[in-house]
Order: sequence, then structure tokens, then C-alpha cells
Amino acid sequence: MVATVTSSMRVSVRVHPGSSRDAVGGRYGSGEPPVLTVWVTAPAADGRATRAVQEALAEAFAVSRGSIRLLSGARSRSKVFEVDGADPVALARLLES
Repeated sequence: MVATVTSSMRVSVRVHPGSSRDAVGGRYGSGEPPVLTVWVTAPAADGRATRAVQEALAEAFAVSRGSIRLLSGARSRSKVFEVDGADPVALARLLES
């Protein structure tokens, strides 16, 4: 039997719903932990923006959408997600873009 190690990482995000395009990148504010900025075209209604953020994060981290779980902030622009299989280097690169 081969043991597989799956790393998970918490990612704090600031969502901008109703944007003209979907995009992930840049740091929101200067506090700690760092907050990743995510723009989505979906409106902030009926959880559509949250689902769009999950899809955008999955694409940005090259993981499946099922690997992204909302931990807090369901009705807020500030959210925390847990991302299974995410590379911390990818997060650092996204924060700097």
C-alpha cells in the first residue's frame, strides 16, 4: 500500500462580485494572513458568487472544484476556503500578481 500525502491550505479571499471578468490575483490590504483578491462576474445572490469563486480558485490552483471548501464567509465578501492539493508557491505567485 502506498501512502499519499494530501496537503490542504487555508486561503483568505476578498470577493468582488459582478465584475466584468473572472480573475484571481493580487493582495487585498496589508494585514496578515494575506488576503487574495478574486473577481467574478456572478452576482452576490443565492450563493452564485461563492460558487464562481470556488471555480476560479480551482482553476487558479489547478485542482478540482471539489477540492475547494468554504470554511467561513458564506454571506460576506471576505471568505476563507480550504484548498486540498494546493501549492503554497502558487498562492505566493497569485498574491504578487
